[in-house]
Amino acid sequence: MKVFGVWWVTCLIWSSVWLFIKIGVTELPPVSFAGIRLLIALAVLTPILAIRRVPLPARRDWPTIAVTGVLLLAINYACTYWGAQYVSSGLIAVLQAATPAFGLCFGHYLLRDEPFSFRKLAVLALGMAGVAIICADRLQVSGHAGLAGSVAVAAGGACVALGYVLVKARMSHLDPAILMTGQMACAVVPLMAYGLVHDGNPLAFHWSPRVVGALLYLALAGSVAAFWLNYWLLQRMGATKVLAMALVEPLIAVLLGALVLHETVTAMAGLGGLCILASVWLLLNEGPPRSA
Repeated sequence: MKVFGVWWVTCLIWSSVWLFIKIGVTELPPVSFAGIRLLIALAVLTPILAIRRVPLPARRDWPTIAVTGVLLLAINYACTYWGAQYVSSGLIAVLQAATPAFGLCFGHYLLRDEPFSFRKLAVLALGMAGVAIICADRLQVSGHAGLAGSVAVAAGGACVALGYVLVKARMSHLDPAILMTGQMACAVVPLMAYGLVHDGNPLAFHWSPRVVGALLYLALAGSVAAFWLNYWLLQRMGATKVLAMALVEPLIAVLLGALVLHETVTAMAGLGGLCILASVWLLLNEGPPRSA
């Protein structure tokens, strides 16, 4: 029960990050915004590791740390933040909901205990249908920029899926904090280098209070807390089940809107929510795969 509780808490955190990303990319260059987010997270994690005296990973672990860091935090952030400028929040949710399906495919080849099955695919399709129903009124794509943004967001989701499957396959023995720090250190270099060349000096940006608040929330909650919990979960459940959070995030966002902003929850949103909850229940309560 503790694992499922952490799973839902992590869902709640991830569900809130899209709002803050949307706030940030409306006022700051997206790649620089992503890089600065990682710099702040590193400034928090590095002293924690020093105080805890966590040993550094072995030399053989660093190639996988670098690859997964670039996939999860450089390519994914760059694609998603850039695409968020041209794609509606509803369409982002639907595209990101395909992430566990990518994870199912990658896991079939890279994880012994997560074989592909049409049952799992059908369960994930049910959840994706629920997300599409909830976001039906916000799925518009405008012109070539909207199409390119959609492709970028979907590519970011595929990178997330591959990154998590690789972590599950090869990095489960590492402390989550040291794994996160290594990945961020490897990803922040290309992001900040591109940002400095393309966007200029970050000190010259217009730093409004809302952007600073969004950046701090994304760094502390979206990078440090959420990734830490995700890696804790990966040591205790399958990668596809962890990635299934992408199905629940739109539902939680709708519920938060109803509770905080007094937004109306339509019957269609309720139907989509039932599809999502059924999909997640079937996925999380699936037993271990039967041996051939």
